[in-house]
Amino acid sequence: SANELNKNGFTRAAGAVAGVVLENHLATVCDRHKIQVTKKHPTISDFNDSLKSKEVLDMSAWRKIQYLGDIRNKCDHKKPVEPTSEEIDELIEGVRKYIKTLF
Repeated sequence: SANELNKNGFTRAAGAVAGVVLENHLATVCDRHKIQVTKKHPTISDFNDSLKSKEVLDMSAWRKIQYLGDIRNKCDHKKPVEPTSEEIDELIEGVRKYIKTLF
């Protein structure tokens, strides 16, 4: 869905969809590793930090996921700079990668 939205010029919507997929996947990984995130409404950053602190993620993966979360935030919040189609492509590819490689 995110890919099609981005192809058709709906960059913010595409980034939001991809971001939700990433957030849900990180929540699932935390559950599988019995990592509790105490925040009532955790974000990509909260899950990412928890996975890094329990050494499920190394520093480079943590940084990449933080970057992907930053792109997602550009889509979900009014920022002075609009997300680009290329950034959304990068977000979508990053989400695909972590869904396939992070368990």
